[in-house]
Amino acid sequence: MKVVQSLIAALVAVVVAAPALAAEPFRIGYLRVMDDAQAIVAHEGKLYEKQGLDVELVEFKSGTDLIKAIVGGQLDTGVLGFTNAASWSSRGADLKVVGGAQRGYHALVVRNDSGVHAVADLKGHTLASQKEGSTADTVLRGVVLKDAGLSAQDVDILGVSPQVAVQSLVGKRVDAAFLFEPQASIAQLIAPVTQIYEIGETWPFPCMVVITSGEVLKDRKDLVWKSLDAQREAIDLLTHQPQQAAELIASYFIAEPTLTTQDGRALPREQVIEQAIRTQTFNAALDRQDLDRMQEVADIMQSLGSLKTRSGERFDVGRIVDLQWQQERGL
Repeated sequence: MKVVQSLIAALVAVVVAAPALAAEPFRIGYLRVMDDAQAIVAHEGKLYEKQGLDVELVEFKSGTDLIKAIVGGQLDTGVLGFTNAASWSSRGADLKVVGGAQRGYHALVVRNDSGVHAVADLKGHTLASQKEGSTADTVLRGVVLKDAGLSAQDVDILGVSPQVAVQSLVGKRVDAAFLFEPQASIAQLIAPVTQIYEIGETWPFPCMVVITSGEVLKDRKDLVWKSLDAQREAIDLLTHQPQQAAELIASYFIAEPTLTTQDGRALPREQVIEQAIRTQTFNAALDRQDLDRMQEVADIMQSLGSLKTRSGERFDVGRIVDLQWQQERGL
């Protein structure tokens, strides 16, 4: 009997001493653009770990694919364009915008031999942008071209990834490209092209936001908030220490240690990315102006036919915005 009791006691001791099983990883989706830098910096700088999170960072080629993964339950959160949440929510998906990320940097870059010197000159020319219905495509058609007196039919628009857009510009397959950073800076360094317009200077808006599903927000709110805390710290680093942030994320955007410019110079990739970071405006919180602009974007989407409500009423962005985290943090 004593032997049995000793064995039981030993087993209990082992169970008590054993470490707790690791929690299921918290999965965050991102796109390989500067707009999503906060998610990458938080990962590479171990800021998620600082919050006690085991984060799996998952790359996507488009916001459409990323939002599908959130809707399908393969991701907990993602940093992507607000238009994706609006579009899917209008079709019944339970999605929530829970934080800010980056404010609308989209640069119009043109080949120097294209004859394009202003947005209005794009008529009859080819332009590489993002896929139709994306945030970039929405503001291109509904703001940039419209303000210049053009329609989408006046320009031959090619919907591709930012990387392919740069390749198309360099390869002279298009005359212009509507680009995120760091692709806008990279294009100007490696090819004879010039930036003639940047929407953030004339029409600032919250380009990228943090999106989750209603289910995740209900079941894993504490983890969602911890991830937002980590990304907020990453935004502080991007804003106040861009050189250090660039050292963390440069390899995500430029594979080789240096970038060879069109005049033969070899620039350290960290230098290129640091300058790209400095062009950006990152914000963890969404203010009243941001919310108003999000409503404007939704209205534009409806006018373009890329967002349709079941009964045809105006889509109200307020129904998908949840600002509890930033209110709790006093932001």
